[in-house]
Formats: sequence, structure tokens, C-alpha cells
Amino acid sequence: MPPDPAAARLSALAGAPVHDLRTAGAQHGYRYVRATLADGRPLFAKLTDAPTKPAAPTKPADPTKAADPTKPADPTSHGSPTGTPSPTGTPSPFEAEGRGLRWLAEAGAVPVPEVLGWDDQALVLSWLPPGPATAEAAAAFGRDLARLHAAGADAFGAPWAGFIASLPLDNTPWPAADGWPRWYAERRVLPYLRRAADGGILGPGDVALVEQVLDRITALAGPDEPPSRIHGDCWSGNVLWSEGRGWLIDPAAHGGHRETDLAMLDLFGAPHLGHILRGYQDAGSPAGPLADGWRARTPLHQLHPLLVHVCLFGPGYREQALAAARAALAA
Repeated sequence: MPPDPAAARLSALAGAPVHDLRTAGAQHGYRYVRATLADGRPLFAKLTDAPTKPAAPTKPADPTKAADPTKPADPTSHGSPTGTPSPTGTPSPFEAEGRGLRWLAEAGAVPVPEVLGWDDQALVLSWLPPGPATAEAAAAFGRDLARLHAAGADAFGAPWAGFIASLPLDNTPWPAADGWPRWYAERRVLPYLRRAADGGILGPGDVALVEQVLDRITALAGPDEPPSRIHGDCWSGNVLWSEGRGWLIDPAAHGGHRETDLAMLDLFGAPHLGHILRGYQDAGSPAGPLADGWRARTPLHQLHPLLVHVCLFGPGYREQALAAARAALAA
């Protein structure tokens, strides 16, 4: 079998020769691979299906100079860990994920895989051996998640172009003083509502129902909260249980509402969810107590990811998205 042409790219990004590269799956147009570096370290990588060419080696930044995630991204440098900017200037999902993981890691709260490098065609991460999801690990993950949210953000959104799965996500910073409700309506719900309607998946009556939610968003959203540092796509498949802890992977990280991450964990049934929530709300939680009525607001926070699923996967998620809209209005 001829060598995988991606090996040279991954070697350049990881800064060491790559051996034993094997395909480990595929999703959303990306190929997943597992490989081993020459020094024995295992890695995980995402690749586009587009033909690859060797990536330009990158020089590690000074590890003593942490990047300030509140400042606009420098398009020529990614700080530490390093990355290669897209030659076209087009936003890259790999850059969004690499920057998001780095930003989450800076909180020193929930563990995330080490980002070894990225460019416009690949993202290279440390490999995490999967383990069981235990009640003890779930409670600890809840406490870690509260610490992550408490790290906060200066604005809603993020200083890099966002993606959720393969879809663009508008991260243009929105001042905290202008509030979460209108940001959520305009930057998270409306773009995917329009996309689903334009694609013929949602009809005029469906659109009108969701628009009722948006018309009442300020009343439905609960008490004002400052931006939290959130994962942004925190469904159960993006929590990897390894070494007795819950690790966050594949983020759509940004400054958002902390109830969004909790609603995402509930959406597709995270294991030991009760233990996660109890850990999150332990006495003295750094994120503070959740506001009254947070459980009733879960469907409101699930509306955006369900509309994303409608856009990605079609009418199979239509009724679930509409049910979330009805539940949000009934809260």
C-alpha cells in the first residue's frame, strides 16, 4: 500500500516524523486519522477530503507569552500552539477549532487535547485513550465545567471566525452590555432559520413559529448574565471520557450563555447527566448558582443546535426543532 500523502503534512504540523498513520473514521466531509510520532507519542488528526500537499513547517511561539484571547486574531500568527494561516484568507474550521481549544485550555478548568498544529487542510491533536464515563468522573466534569464558565469572556462571540460542524458560525464580537438575548436571536437562531427556510426544509408556518420565539426572546431568556466561556457544541459526543475525567473536544467555543452548554448536554443524553449537574451546582460553584427557571429555558437554548441539525441533516430534525420552539414559548 502506498504511503498516505497526508503523512508529510501532519509531520510538518506536529514538528516530528509521523509513522503508522491509519484512518479512524469520517464525518462532515472530514477524514479522521490516528498516527504515532517518531518519539512514540500518539496523535489524532482531522483532514479535509481535498488532495493534500506538504504543509510549511511552523515555528513554535514563545511559550512564556500567552496569547490574549480578547484581542482580534493576528492573521499571520497563531501564538502557541502554532498554526499556519489559510493562504486564501478564507476562514477555516480547523483554525476555529484550534483557537477554540486553546482558549478553553487557558481557563485551566476542563481538560482539552493538546493542539499540535493546524493549517487550512488539517488539525493535529494529542491522542486521548477513551475510558468509561463513571458517576465520579461526571461529577468532577460538572465542577470543571463551572470553572470554565466562570473564566468568562469580554464579549459574546469570539475574535475568530466560527464553525459548528461544517457550517459557518458568526462569532463577530457583540458587546456584553447589549445582552445575550438579541445576540442569540441574530447570531445563532436567525441564520440557520433562514438557511433551513431557503432550502425548503421549513415552511412559512414553521418560520412563523420560531419568529414568535425571537419576538419574545428578551422575556424568555431569563435574568441577564455576563458572557461565559463556553464550549458551544457541548453535546455528549463532544465530551470524551479519558483517564478518569471528562475532556472537551470539537468545540464551537465562544463567549455565550452558560445554560447553553448545559442544554446541549441534555439534548442527546450525556451519561450521568444528574451527576454532572450536581457537580456543576456544588456549594461554592465558581460560576455561581443557576438562575431560577433555568431548566424551563433548556428548549430555548436547544433551538439553535436543532436548527443546525435541520440544516445539516434535513427534515428528520424538523419536528424536534419546532417542539423546542413550542416549549420555549410555553416556559
